[in-house]
Amino acid sequence: MSIRILVAGLASVGVAALSTYAFAQDDQIQRLTTDKMENFELGTIAWKDEPLLPKGAKSALVIGNPSKPGVFMAYLKFPAKYEIPAHTHPFAEVITVLKGTVWNGMGEMLDREKGSKLGVGASFTLPAGHAHYLWNQEESVVLLTATGPWNIKYINPADDPRK
Repeated sequence: MSIRILVAGLASVGVAALSTYAFAQDDQIQRLTTDKMENFELGTIAWKDEPLLPKGAKSALVIGNPSKPGVFMAYLKFPAKYEIPAHTHPFAEVITVLKGTVWNGMGEMLDREKGSKLGVGASFTLPAGHAHYLWNQEESVVLLTATGPWNIKYINPADDPRK
Protein backbone atom coordinates (compact mmCIF):
# COMPACT_ATOMS: atom_id res chain seq x y z
CA MET A 1 0.00 0.00 0.00
CA SER A 2 1.43 3.37 -0.94
CA ILE A 3 1.83 6.14 1.63
CA ARG A 4 -0.49 8.37 -0.46
CA ILE A 5 -3.34 5.88 -0.26
CA LEU A 6 -2.80 5.46 3.48
CA VAL A 7 -2.78 9.24 4.10
CA ALA A 8 -5.86 9.74 1.91
CA GLY A 9 -7.70 6.97 3.77
CA LEU A 10 -6.81 8.40 7.16
CA ALA A 11 -7.84 11.87 6.03
CA SER A 12 -11.24 10.54 4.88
CA VAL A 13 -11.81 8.84 8.22
CA GLY A 14 -10.88 12.07 10.03
CA VAL A 15 -13.28 14.18 7.94
CA ALA A 16 -16.08 11.67 8.48
CA ALA A 17 -15.47 11.65 12.23
CA LEU A 18 -15.47 15.46 12.40
CA SER A 19 -18.65 15.67 10.32
CA THR A 20 -20.41 13.20 12.60
CA TYR A 21 -19.24 15.20 15.64
CA ALA A 22 -20.49 18.47 14.10
CA PHE A 23 -23.92 17.00 13.36
CA ALA A 24 -24.16 15.55 16.86
CA GLN A 25 -23.31 18.94 18.35
CA ASP A 26 -26.03 20.60 16.26
CA ASP A 27 -28.60 18.32 17.89
CA GLN A 28 -27.64 19.78 21.28
CA ILE A 29 -28.34 23.42 20.34
CA GLN A 30 -31.23 24.86 22.31
CA ARG A 31 -33.39 26.45 19.61
CA LEU A 32 -35.59 29.46 20.22
CA THR A 33 -39.20 28.34 19.74
CA THR A 34 -42.68 29.73 20.22
CA ASP A 35 -46.16 28.35 19.78
CA LYS A 36 -47.92 31.71 19.26
CA MET A 37 -47.46 35.10 17.65
CA GLU A 38 -47.47 38.04 20.07
CA ASN A 39 -46.98 41.79 19.84
CA PHE A 40 -45.38 43.77 22.65
CA GLU A 41 -45.86 47.49 23.33
CA LEU A 42 -43.86 49.06 26.15
CA GLY A 43 -46.91 51.00 27.38
CA THR A 44 -49.10 47.90 27.83
CA ILE A 45 -46.67 45.31 29.21
CA ALA A 46 -47.60 43.52 32.45
CA TRP A 47 -44.41 44.20 34.45
CA LYS A 48 -43.38 42.02 37.40
CA ASP A 49 -40.86 42.65 40.14
CA GLU A 50 -37.47 41.18 39.15
CA PRO A 51 -36.12 39.32 42.24
CA LEU A 52 -32.55 38.90 40.88
CA LEU A 53 -32.05 42.67 40.68
CA PRO A 54 -32.12 45.38 43.35
CA LYS A 55 -35.54 46.61 44.43
CA GLY A 56 -37.37 48.68 41.84
CA ALA A 57 -36.44 46.68 38.73
CA LYS A 58 -39.28 45.13 36.75
CA SER A 59 -39.20 42.46 34.07
CA ALA A 60 -41.45 41.08 31.36
CA LEU A 61 -40.67 37.90 29.47
CA VAL A 62 -40.83 38.12 25.67
CA ILE A 63 -39.89 34.56 24.74
CA GLY A 64 -38.16 31.53 26.23
CA ASN A 65 -37.69 30.58 29.87
CA PRO A 66 -34.82 32.17 31.86
CA SER A 67 -34.89 29.34 34.42
CA LYS A 68 -34.20 26.63 31.80
CA PRO A 69 -31.38 25.99 29.30
CA GLY A 70 -31.90 27.88 26.06
CA VAL A 71 -32.19 31.34 24.60
CA PHE A 72 -34.65 33.81 26.10
CA MET A 73 -35.52 37.49 25.72
CA ALA A 74 -36.93 39.75 28.40
CA TYR A 75 -37.57 43.42 28.94
CA LEU A 76 -36.05 44.97 32.05
CA LYS A 77 -37.36 48.30 33.36
CA PHE A 78 -35.37 50.42 35.81
CA PRO A 79 -36.74 53.42 37.75
CA ALA A 80 -34.89 56.74 37.64
CA LYS A 81 -31.61 56.94 39.60
CA TYR A 82 -31.25 53.16 39.62
CA GLU A 83 -28.07 51.15 40.12
CA ILE A 84 -27.15 47.50 39.64
CA PRO A 85 -23.95 46.83 41.62
CA ALA A 86 -21.03 44.93 40.08
CA HIS A 87 -21.96 41.37 39.18
CA THR A 88 -21.39 38.54 36.70
CA HIS A 89 -23.63 36.18 34.72
CA PRO A 90 -22.98 32.52 33.88
CA PHE A 91 -23.57 33.02 30.13
CA ALA A 92 -23.06 35.76 27.54
CA GLU A 93 -25.70 38.46 27.12
CA VAL A 94 -26.74 41.20 24.74
CA ILE A 95 -28.44 44.30 26.18
CA THR A 96 -30.24 46.80 23.93
CA VAL A 97 -31.57 50.13 25.23
CA LEU A 98 -35.20 50.70 24.24
CA LYS A 99 -36.08 53.71 26.41
CA GLY A 100 -33.99 56.24 28.29
CA THR A 101 -30.25 56.17 28.79
CA VAL A 102 -28.12 53.74 30.78
CA TRP A 103 -24.45 53.66 31.65
CA ASN A 104 -22.63 50.34 31.57
CA GLY A 105 -19.31 49.92 33.32
CA MET A 106 -16.86 47.06 33.48
CA GLY A 107 -15.12 46.02 36.68
CA GLU A 108 -15.74 44.77 40.17
CA MET A 109 -16.92 48.06 41.71
CA LEU A 110 -19.45 50.59 40.42
CA ASP A 111 -17.47 53.61 39.20
CA ARG A 112 -19.48 56.34 37.45
CA GLU A 113 -16.26 57.74 35.94
CA LYS A 114 -15.63 54.60 33.89
CA GLY A 115 -18.98 53.69 32.33
CA SER A 116 -20.17 54.01 28.73
CA LYS A 117 -23.31 56.06 28.10
CA LEU A 118 -25.83 54.18 25.94
CA GLY A 119 -28.96 55.75 24.45
CA VAL A 120 -31.99 54.34 22.67
CA GLY A 121 -30.95 51.81 20.03
CA ALA A 122 -27.49 51.18 21.52
CA SER A 123 -26.43 47.68 22.57
CA PHE A 124 -23.60 46.04 24.41
CA THR A 125 -22.42 42.46 24.58
CA LEU A 126 -21.22 40.89 27.77
CA PRO A 127 -19.05 37.75 27.96
CA ALA A 128 -19.91 35.06 30.52
CA GLY A 129 -18.32 35.68 33.91
CA HIS A 130 -17.38 39.29 33.06
CA ALA A 131 -17.91 41.73 35.97
CA HIS A 132 -20.00 44.78 35.10
CA TYR A 133 -22.44 47.27 36.61
CA LEU A 134 -25.18 49.57 35.35
CA TRP A 135 -26.86 52.81 36.35
CA ASN A 136 -29.23 55.45 34.97
CA GLN A 137 -30.65 58.90 35.68
CA GLU A 138 -34.11 58.50 34.13
CA GLU A 139 -36.51 55.58 33.83
CA SER A 140 -35.01 53.12 31.35
CA VAL A 141 -36.07 49.97 29.54
CA VAL A 142 -33.66 47.45 28.02
CA LEU A 143 -34.10 44.24 26.08
CA LEU A 144 -32.05 41.37 27.48
CA THR A 145 -31.14 38.51 25.14
CA ALA A 146 -29.38 35.70 26.98
CA THR A 147 -29.09 31.99 27.61
CA GLY A 148 -30.70 30.31 30.57
CA PRO A 149 -30.60 29.30 33.20
CA TRP A 150 -30.10 33.01 33.93
CA ASN A 151 -28.49 34.03 37.17
CA ILE A 152 -26.52 36.83 38.76
CA LYS A 153 -23.56 36.59 41.10
CA TYR A 154 -22.92 39.88 42.87
CA ILE A 155 -19.23 40.67 43.44
CA ASN A 156 -20.10 41.87 46.93
CA PRO A 157 -22.51 39.29 48.40
CA ALA A 158 -24.08 42.04 50.56
CA ASP A 159 -25.45 43.60 47.32
CA ASP A 160 -27.53 40.51 46.52
CA PRO A 161 -31.23 41.37 47.04
CA ARG A 162 -32.12 37.69 47.49
CA LYS A 163 -30.44 37.60 50.91
